[in-house]
Amino acid sequence: MSTALDSLSHKVQRAAVGTMVDVALAHVNKDRQKAIAEMVDVAKQFYGDSFSEETYEHAHAVLADPDSKWSKLINCVLSQTDPNVARTTALNLGYKAFFRGTKTIRENRVKYRCNIPWLILFDPTSACNMHCVGCWAGEYGHKNNLSFEDMDKIITEGKALGVYLYMLTGGEPLVRKADILRLAEKHNDVQFAIYTNSTLIDEPFCERVVKLGNIAFMLSIEGTPSTNDARRGEGHYAAVMHAMDLLKAHGILFGTSICYTRDNLEAVTSDHFMRMLCDKGAHFGFYFHYMPVGNEAAPELMPTPAQRKYMLERIRYLRSEKSDIPFYPMDFQNDGEFVGGCIAGGRNYFHINSAGDAEPCVFIHYSNANIHDSSILDILRSPLFMAYHNGQPFNKNHLRPCPMLENPELLRKMVHDTGAHSTDLQSPETVDHLCDKCAAYAADWQPVADEIWSHVTLRESRYENYKDWRPTTAK
Repeated sequence: MSTALDSLSHKVQRAAVGTMVDVALAHVNKDRQKAIAEMVDVAKQFYGDSFSEETYEHAHAVLADPDSKWSKLINCVLSQTDPNVARTTALNLGYKAFFRGTKTIRENRVKYRCNIPWLILFDPTSACNMHCVGCWAGEYGHKNNLSFEDMDKIITEGKALGVYLYMLTGGEPLVRKADILRLAEKHNDVQFAIYTNSTLIDEPFCERVVKLGNIAFMLSIEGTPSTNDARRGEGHYAAVMHAMDLLKAHGILFGTSICYTRDNLEAVTSDHFMRMLCDKGAHFGFYFHYMPVGNEAAPELMPTPAQRKYMLERIRYLRSEKSDIPFYPMDFQNDGEFVGGCIAGGRNYFHINSAGDAEPCVFIHYSNANIHDSSILDILRSPLFMAYHNGQPFNKNHLRPCPMLENPELLRKMVHDTGAHSTDLQSPETVDHLCDKCAAYAADWQPVADEIWSHVTLRESRYENYKDWRPTTAK
């Protein structure tokens, strides 16, 4: 990753990037197309030969067309985002996380011979004011909280390894609203993304978020008022609409977090639904396949193979230039092709729950380490995390990436071999019980996934952070 910024010190680098961002943003309201073109040039300064010259040229060409999907999407985001939020996000996410953080992470992966993540997900609390059907978190109660000091430790140690993106979930993270604001103020050089049910977002909170500039939101919503409230409770849909209005009015970045199930899959991907999200101010979002995690899970909510295939095709259509909807969706389960399979176990991310247990994935509730008596680096070198490191990719077919959902025999073996214990806060679940629930699904999905994968032509990867990856040249 060679760039024009490499020779500059960190402090001078950040100042130089800040100046470039300021120049680009200054043109936003004067000459929008010029501003967009300058953003490509700024990106080239960031990332240098991480992308080909053809990629930069294509970006210039596409974004020069005001009617292209990508121009429309960027225009929507620029038009509604507060200037301080835009600048801070560009510096923290664009520069610190994508550029400087990525370089540091890659160096540390080689140095420590373990996975080093690009982001860390943690739960400030197990408390939640809702009880969604099939959600393990709703059953946890108000039992556990990470202290401010715990969260500060996670971020401080994470930054030392190159991690500058932190996602918060739970429980409902905004139960800890005051501590989150304090955390974002202390660590104003990192980007926070909060997964929330929206019900605790209010005017005073939005005012603080705008001043800080480094918090974005992922709002949980599941289709129409009826499909949403059937799982999340009466009145939740209206609460999300109100939160979207507040966030848009204040110029705060936000997207969606959508769990797709057998019952809501078409509702959460319809053109009508997607256009509504755009009108409300959301232009990106994550889709998550329902996981049968916990003793009280509802496996009947898992999509059928045909539904999952539909979801794969539908998300890629919505992401393509064939769709004129200015929204960029990402599918946590079906986008393995683009991220090299499973990203958990610290390969690109891992999860710390509200009791401090370090879990390889937010859906994998087993652990050998706890933040209260282990450093972040110790966690990444713990037995279960090293089993992930040594076993990835879990399947050469990246449409079958997960060691639980599509390859349950692998998770079963890793947990047994490492002696990892259940971290479920309400009703500990054995790995055999969990994997047994996934066996039939895995068998049914395999022939469908293999048939789709047989037609995939993978691009040569410029970087792949598996166990045996090593840099080809000294940097």
